[in-house]
Amino acid sequence: MEELDAEPTVTLIPGVNSKKKQMCFDWGPSEMLVCETSFNKKAKSEKVPSCPFIHFIRKDEDVYSQILRKLFNESHGIFVGLQRIEEELTGKSRKAQLVRVSKNYRSVIRACMEEMHQIAIAKDPAGGRQLNSQISILSAIELIWNLCEILFIEVAPAGSLLLHLLDWIRLHVCEADSLLADVLGSENPSKHESFWNLPGNTQTLTELELKWQHWHEECERHLQDGTFIANPQLECLCKIMLGDEAALLEQKELLSNWYHFLVTRLLYSNPTVKPIDLHYYAQSSLDLFMGGESGPEPLNNILMAAFEFDIHQVIKECSIALSNWWFVAHLTDLLDHCRLLQSHNLYFGSNMREFLLLEYASGLFAHHSMWQLAVDYFDSCPELGRVSLELHIERIPLNTEQKALKVLRICEQRQMTEQVRSICKILAMKAVRNNRLGSALSWSIRAKDAAFATLVSDRFLMDYCDRGCFSDLDLIDNLGPAMMLSDRLTFLGKYREFHRVYGEKRFADAASLLLSLMTSQIAPRSFWMTLLTDALPLLEQKQVIFSAEQTYELMRCLEDLTSERPVRGEPDAQLFQDDDIETTKVEMLRLALARNLARAIIREGSLEGS
Repeated sequence: MEELDAEPTVTLIPGVNSKKKQMCFDWGPSEMLVCETSFNKKAKSEKVPSCPFIHFIRKDEDVYSQILRKLFNESHGIFVGLQRIEEELTGKSRKAQLVRVSKNYRSVIRACMEEMHQIAIAKDPAGGRQLNSQISILSAIELIWNLCEILFIEVAPAGSLLLHLLDWIRLHVCEADSLLADVLGSENPSKHESFWNLPGNTQTLTELELKWQHWHEECERHLQDGTFIANPQLECLCKIMLGDEAALLEQKELLSNWYHFLVTRLLYSNPTVKPIDLHYYAQSSLDLFMGGESGPEPLNNILMAAFEFDIHQVIKECSIALSNWWFVAHLTDLLDHCRLLQSHNLYFGSNMREFLLLEYASGLFAHHSMWQLAVDYFDSCPELGRVSLELHIERIPLNTEQKALKVLRICEQRQMTEQVRSICKILAMKAVRNNRLGSALSWSIRAKDAAFATLVSDRFLMDYCDRGCFSDLDLIDNLGPAMMLSDRLTFLGKYREFHRVYGEKRFADAASLLLSLMTSQIAPRSFWMTLLTDALPLLEQKQVIFSAEQTYELMRCLEDLTSERPVRGEPDAQLFQDDDIETTKVEMLRLALARNLARAIIREGSLEGS
């Protein structure tokens, strides 16, 4: 776990011109700073680098778009809900539930497009153009998703397939519906200027199927008989109703694109088209509409792959064409729940669904707040999700304690022991630097870091020596079993207990506890003088507190301490910083110990004699 943002790695890249170089500062998978440098001659023997261009390169730029972040947030809820209901997706209701999930995703896309459109209206021309570009991309995404929903999720059979495709076109080519509403809403629709531009149909597909053969034969007979030869518009309409390709192409300006032409052509030539025949009609419609000059447009390639029922090619083309992984990750997950991708594993050990979800989640981790959404995506990847989460979570900068607590909660819920320990240690170090000893001790205990707990305990003891009292008493008083983490922490807890017992005037218990701290070897030797000084008030009590044996132990400790007194002037002579004061303390202790020993011997002798 990194406490701060990672240090950049620096790479010097020679440019095409030998006088120019690019220096890249790489902060990991999400950000890179590229400085393009050149050398200006300041003197004959000296070259001075200048940096006229600085490029800040950021991966997954879309996560920084405020509107697209709403798309990511809303779709995250749909994604999580889908994973939770997986066990409920059984029987006939399975397809209906998956279609509902797909429609929910599309509604989120359309809501995002609508919000962008409203903002674009109020923007300046430059900002409006940028938003309109994003709207076009989202519109294409929704177009592709809707088609995939019809072909792969609904699995519309022959007959109802064309009805779904008609809805698909009406939804995405809205001019036809708006014009039709205008025409039908006029006083005399046949006299409306747009009447002949709409070969509209208000019948249901079932009605159309029943009547189609009859009126198709009728139209063909009238055309052959030359019934409408005097009226070119009626003759054109008759040809259109027969699905005549040449007649349809003559009205090409009324058709927005080749897939609009495809559905129109199917409506009048083969309304009960079978899914298996779609590819033939799609390819021929593309060729006819584009005049054989269709280039490798990404959208055309994606739609054609869908009409070929090649799911993997759809996903591949979308991955290449789109600027982020949102679409392919969520669509692939949905198709996987439709059990259409189980057999497709990638060569490096993960399946396609997991690979795309991992890529999308990695992009979310580049953002300071979106990383929380990524956790659920990692969780839904059984093979590599946990490992990826561990690697990414270690790179989160713990800028605030609130953020650290969020990360910590995530790690604890998933039993990520090493990451929990790392986070707690970082927070403990920060607390020590800010002199927040109570917080530092709490984090070191939570991290189960004995060495750091010892360091913090020493700081507590030093603070006590300076101030004469303890800070954070509530924490120290309630250490409980945690004090066993290290000997120094145990000593800190027991020493605080000595003060509490002494304050309650339980002098015998306080004396026993103080002596045990010295004889058990858990007290740091540098603190012995403080402990012996604490014994002075007990030695001076009217009642004998320390027995003769206990007094001998104290005397031995004092002699051990004074016999190791460092020579004056040695660099590590820290025990006695003020020799006069320490000498006075030693003399007072010896006097008090001798006096107490005499009183204890007399008292114990009198008790034996009685």
